[in-house]
Amino acid sequence: MYLSQLLTHLSYTASGAADAEITDIVYDSRKARPGTVFVCLKGYTSDGHRFANAAVEQGVSALVISDDLDFAPPAEVAVIKTADTRRALALMSAELFGNPADELKTVAITGTKGKTTTTAMIAEIFEHAGIKTGTIGTLGIVYDGKTFKTDNTTPESYEIQKAMRDMLNAGCGAMVIEASSIGLKHHRLDGMTFDVGIFTNFSHDHIGGVEHKDMEEYLACKSLLFRQVRHAAANCDDVQYRAVTKDFDGELHTFGFSEQAQLRAKNERLLSEGGFIGVHFETEGAKTLSLDVGVPGVFNVYNALAAISAVSFFDIPDQAIIDGLRVAHVKGRVEPVKVPGNYSLLIDYAHNALSMENVLTTLRRYRPHRLITLFGAGGNRPKVRRYEMGETSGRLSDLSVITEDNSRFEDVMDIIEDIKTGLHKTDGKYVVVPNRKEAIRYCMLNAEDGDIIVLAGKGHEDYQEIKGVKYHMDERELIADIIKEEHLAD
Repeated sequence: MYLSQLLTHLSYTASGAADAEITDIVYDSRKARPGTVFVCLKGYTSDGHRFANAAVEQGVSALVISDDLDFAPPAEVAVIKTADTRRALALMSAELFGNPADELKTVAITGTKGKTTTTAMIAEIFEHAGIKTGTIGTLGIVYDGKTFKTDNTTPESYEIQKAMRDMLNAGCGAMVIEASSIGLKHHRLDGMTFDVGIFTNFSHDHIGGVEHKDMEEYLACKSLLFRQVRHAAANCDDVQYRAVTKDFDGELHTFGFSEQAQLRAKNERLLSEGGFIGVHFETEGAKTLSLDVGVPGVFNVYNALAAISAVSFFDIPDQAIIDGLRVAHVKGRVEPVKVPGNYSLLIDYAHNALSMENVLTTLRRYRPHRLITLFGAGGNRPKVRRYEMGETSGRLSDLSVITEDNSRFEDVMDIIEDIKTGLHKTDGKYVVVPNRKEAIRYCMLNAEDGDIIVLAGKGHEDYQEIKGVKYHMDERELIADIIKEEHLAD
């Protein structure tokens, strides 16, 4: 592809070599090669313009800049100057990968909370409708049974465009993405128009430091999504829904519990039966459905409403919605694991006192026979975190099972003693089983009907870090091994 083709939708001035043939776009000077164009991005702590000379020395064919350079590139290097190199990267990447968004059903979700869960729900509904789906968000880039880790909830635009092309090559027909305020602020989603944009909710978050200077900027960045969507739906129970969607020029669809919502939820109740933990509710208005959602907590009704609203802009059967929402879950977020026996086993990433408090408080509302929490604490981290986790579990659990969790360069038993310090502030019962697999085995072999067991701390992680080495360890695999070893499925 020629450089001029990449620049089709960009406003710029050019100097240096005539049109060059480009094979790739890079924004890390270490990846610069002949045939590549190096885009000088400005970050929080670094500026790509400082590495432009290094890129030239490695044979780069073109530079994209927004500031003047402190050296004169050779005549054979094209220099493209534009107002914002992040926007340039997005527009050029879309061209490089052939505008893959145009070939996919696309949904983008913004909001303070619920993006990851709503993304998983939408993807599951699409899959039940026979549409292979990829997702991009907190858990990384996920499609075709594979997960590729990313540094940000909303990755750089190049990674997004490449991922969509890879999804298409793998047979996907849809893509769902979490549109973070930072991602929108930094133009990572520029260069495409989404079929659907969804607003979940708005609350205080990401203020200060290198993120947003105040709530006004935070809200303004979220609203940017609705300038580039064909259809939109919003949670009208949130007071900021009009402000966030103010730039959308189509008919806004609404969801919520209030009478003004076009898609309304009613008759919600917690649901726990036969190992299934979730929430039941019904809808009226835009759709009349009776639903069981396989994610605990009444607040997930909002996420389910967002998912239903999103897929309603496509030709999706109601049965796919019903079936998809029943099994949808986020890996490592109160994730249910099927086990023999009349109890529930959940995997969750809760690895500090606040997240543990939120999970256990939610599960307490299901009135389990016993709430059992298995957890450890990371080594080489503040000890206060261990005290707090111990105290939280001791207060909210019927039984705490203390074990290992990324002990790093500390002794597991020293970490456990710190956890016990917090537990001793409560009347909570506990047992110590240092090896994590054996701790899980203990929970499963001693489970009673109606118990809810939470394996906290690892979530989506598939490793255990000990003495500087990351050993493979996936709790789902450990559970399967225990079932086989103990003949629990017989």
